[in-house]
Amino acid sequence: MVYDVIGVGNSLVDIQARVSEEVLAKIGFDKGIMTLVDEATQLKVLAGLQDIEITRCAGGSAANTIMGVADFGGKAVYVGKTGNDNIGNFFLSDMREGGVHIEVPPADGQSGTCVILITDDAQRTMLTNLAVSSTLGPADIVEDQIAMAKYVYIEGYLFTGESTKAAAYRAIELAKKNNVKVALTVSDPFLINLFRDEFWDLIRGPVDLLFCNLEEARSLTGKHDAIECAQAIHEHAANVALTLGGDGSILMHESQVIPIESVKVKAIDTTGAGDMYAAGILYGVTNGLTWRQSGHLASHAAARIVSQLGARLQVPFTAEEISSLVHES
Repeated sequence: MVYDVIGVGNSLVDIQARVSEEVLAKIGFDKGIMTLVDEATQLKVLAGLQDIEITRCAGGSAANTIMGVADFGGKAVYVGKTGNDNIGNFFLSDMREGGVHIEVPPADGQSGTCVILITDDAQRTMLTNLAVSSTLGPADIVEDQIAMAKYVYIEGYLFTGESTKAAAYRAIELAKKNNVKVALTVSDPFLINLFRDEFWDLIRGPVDLLFCNLEEARSLTGKHDAIECAQAIHEHAANVALTLGGDGSILMHESQVIPIESVKVKAIDTTGAGDMYAAGILYGVTNGLTWRQSGHLASHAAARIVSQLGARLQVPFTAEEISSLVHES
């Protein structure tokens, strides 16, 4: 069997809640960004949400993207570490029911969680407790599995831990050994401040496709204009996907600038928009679509995600819808 994409990332169960600005201020974390917290802090935050309706689903950046690939009808594998507990069992069951292949066995310990606090302006503030997901290591990366993929997709959040970083490098090494393409998302602007040199080494080296948003691209390149940022990255990476929020996105392929239109919707929750955009691109380029067609699909997928709560498509695209979108572009 040949897989379209293998994703490597932190296995987290997303716990989502819509909250007021007052509740968010009381919790006391910076709005609109991801913050790593310990288990005690996470439990305290969850206790403060007891009277607020919550939803949960298997999450984590790469996991969201891999689920998106599977939702489009692609063949997808996910590599991440869960605990042998109820949260971990939920994660594995949720991913497998979505058609994703998983083989990494659970470990002793608590499974990771990400509390996503969504305010009325659709901004999401994420509090992440990695727990046992941070123990993912090189031994969990299986060469035979990597060799069967068209793309390996690495999330930047893995670089925050020595063990998970080693797993990322091992996956990249095995991908290159077996002529498998490597896609990297830098994941979050704060990561660039911590790992700018490492990310540039990867961009100049094994990365075939880089995903980033405009803020991240500006931080990486020191430039301001979106096209100049994309071109600066494209001097080293064969392909670039740079998202511009409500202004669409830019793809760079074979020295061509490919502008992708935005899809206008009422934004309810921006959680997972970038992850679903990446899913559309990766599904497209591994299933015979052009880069422009892949971008068109990705733009519509991201729009559908922000118009609902949560990072998973409540209404997946049908084969007929995908075909129609491809012919539109």
